[in-house]
Amino acid sequence: MTEIKTIKKIEHINTAVDYFKNEIDEGLSSIKKSLPSKYFYDKKGDALFVKIMHLPEYYVTRSEHEIFRTKSQSIIEALHLNPNTYFELIELGAGDGLKTKELLRELNRLHYKFDYMPVDISKNALESLEKDLNKEMPSLSIKTKQGDYFEVLESLNENHNSKVILFLGSNIGNMSDDVATDFMSKLSANLQNKDKLLLGVDLIKPASIVLPAYNDSQGITAAFNLNLLQRINKELGANFDLKFFKHQAEYKESDGIAKSFLVSTKAQQVYITKINKNFSFHEGEKILTEISRKYNDEILNSILSKTDFIIKNRITDSKVYFANYILERK
Repeated sequence: MTEIKTIKKIEHINTAVDYFKNEIDEGLSSIKKSLPSKYFYDKKGDALFVKIMHLPEYYVTRSEHEIFRTKSQSIIEALHLNPNTYFELIELGAGDGLKTKELLRELNRLHYKFDYMPVDISKNALESLEKDLNKEMPSLSIKTKQGDYFEVLESLNENHNSKVILFLGSNIGNMSDDVATDFMSKLSANLQNKDKLLLGVDLIKPASIVLPAYNDSQGITAAFNLNLLQRINKELGANFDLKFFKHQAEYKESDGIAKSFLVSTKAQQVYITKINKNFSFHEGEKILTEISRKYNDEILNSILSKTDFIIKNRITDSKVYFANYILERK
């Protein structure tokens, strides 16, 4: 039994390394080079992102947290939850639960009947969150679910309990509109009629507000972006010299999409041992590392028009920087 578990663990590690290697190869071999933003989050990347969330320029987390801190009762009312009817509160990618705790406290205080089900691919993240919540809200019923979002939702859909899905932090904004449409279609396919989705999105704003959030004065975002190259060096045996790459953020209010790049400051070649390949960069060449789409009703309605979701309500922070949309599955 132990040997089988060990073999499975090694296979999982090998698969993860292979995915990483293949996606880096594909991204850097493209005419317009890119790197997947999901690889930002190693141990150092996680710590840097926590710092980013607390930066004065980074309004995103702060704005959504304000909504949950001051309007949890409004969210509950907008979701049309019945205190006497059991439901499952399922959060996709719960993180540290900072915002969700505000809603959980209010639901607990009002004696709603529900199980909180945080879903994450990371077992460590789930264990940490569960431990934290057990300490802060010992009466809360928590059922962690490790795995892929859709696999977990498919398994949960076998029961007919009412469901409220939380997808917060404008995580949908890291997808292109086509990918977001496909994601939302799959999500709605795993729900039942009248199930709800609380979707957090960053709203379109002037560049004077958005750009500093992705290029802070302390250089934390730059370090976060450059750490992706350091991770490739460490895990794939690359020889990126970070001195010759710089972080660059771009945003135009007219298209509503913030982009982060790593820019080569000179003509150079980088060798990646585990891919056994050289990659050439010309001076000024950009590697796209992240997109962060900003929304309005028109853009969101366009995405939802090809899904089974309809907008039922919208709750914003006091500056109207961020919105939590209440969507219902038709």
